[in-house]
Amino acid sequence: MTSSQYDTIVLGAGAAGMMAGIEAGKRGRNVLVLDHADAPGEKIRISGGGRCNFTNVNATLKAGRDRFISQNPRFAFSALARYTPEHFIGLVDDYGISFHEKTLGQLFCDGSSAQIVNLLTSEMRKARNALQLSTEITGVRHADGRFMVETTNGDFSAQSLVVATGGKSIPKMGATGYAYQLATQFGLKVTESRPALVPLTFEPRILERLAPLSGIAVDPTRISVGKRGFEEAMLFTHRGLSGPAILQISSYWREGDAIVIDLFPTGNLGDILRKARAESPKLHLQTILSWHLSKRLAQMLAEDIGIQSMMGDMSDKTFAKIEDALRRWTIKPTGSEGYRTAEVTLGGIDTDGLDSNTMQARTVPGLYFVGEAVDVTGWLGGYNFQWAWASGWAAGQVA
Repeated sequence: MTSSQYDTIVLGAGAAGMMAGIEAGKRGRNVLVLDHADAPGEKIRISGGGRCNFTNVNATLKAGRDRFISQNPRFAFSALARYTPEHFIGLVDDYGISFHEKTLGQLFCDGSSAQIVNLLTSEMRKARNALQLSTEITGVRHADGRFMVETTNGDFSAQSLVVATGGKSIPKMGATGYAYQLATQFGLKVTESRPALVPLTFEPRILERLAPLSGIAVDPTRISVGKRGFEEAMLFTHRGLSGPAILQISSYWREGDAIVIDLFPTGNLGDILRKARAESPKLHLQTILSWHLSKRLAQMLAEDIGIQSMMGDMSDKTFAKIEDALRRWTIKPTGSEGYRTAEVTLGGIDTDGLDSNTMQARTVPGLYFVGEAVDVTGWLGGYNFQWAWASGWAAGQVA
């Protein structure tokens, strides 16, 4: 085993870790970035269906400030205000990476997400970062103002240690929640964590009813829990419900809560029914619904509503019942698919123990936590990447 000394060691070669290493290296710091994986940026590679939704143009606007969930939602504002989507877009432009805006401010690469990984590794080389992969961390100690990192490939020490090992989501890619273990070791609190941006599951009786709809998408829908709602697409799966609207609401859903599904969020269902009564009086509800939803879904909904009359025989009171069923379809999930498919982890290292300007632990000088490990979780659509860039950047200015 050998021992090597650095100014800064970064644990984790993901989005936040690589950004922290780059920024520290730009300041002339001698930086080592360690990761257990065989390649850097593995979660970046699989993100956005392989095209990497690398930021959201709304992430640092006033309207986007409630799109980061935390016990202290204001904690993220400092880093996000200083490293904005425009900063990362500028970097993407510098590398000639073409991209496009999808819905709701989401920016995706036109090509492969590997372009973003290549951008970051190129910036690491420019900043003279040392990158060591396939390296397991076996222990971390702190003494005499330096951090000693013990690994399967040698022991290393540094004045500053940046922890960017992520949360618990997608364990098949090596996620372990190791950052929480380190935080606890150094006396920092960790909030309750749970899977977020994750499909929801249901009891067998409901699932049996939904299973034949697997693969059907409804766009748009509005999915609500309490006062929080999202108007995006919903997807039926063989396990339950998924799609952007479901993933978004999963960050707010808690066990015992019912979700309310509005299948006609534009509010035009009443007009559709009245027009059908006037123009197609001999047709049944299932047929009318099949003009706007898939036939299988229309059949199930019509059966559940249980109205056998033809459209011409339906009263306004009947229409009100139909609207209530289709615009306030209430269903109670029993759980989620868990960390196996969760895009991020909700909760993490308590922000009360961190400096929002630098991401440094208040009680342990030289120790920094960034990215998903921290109790900051963004909405679906590039918000979590922007937090990774911004928090990594903030730590890199001082680590």
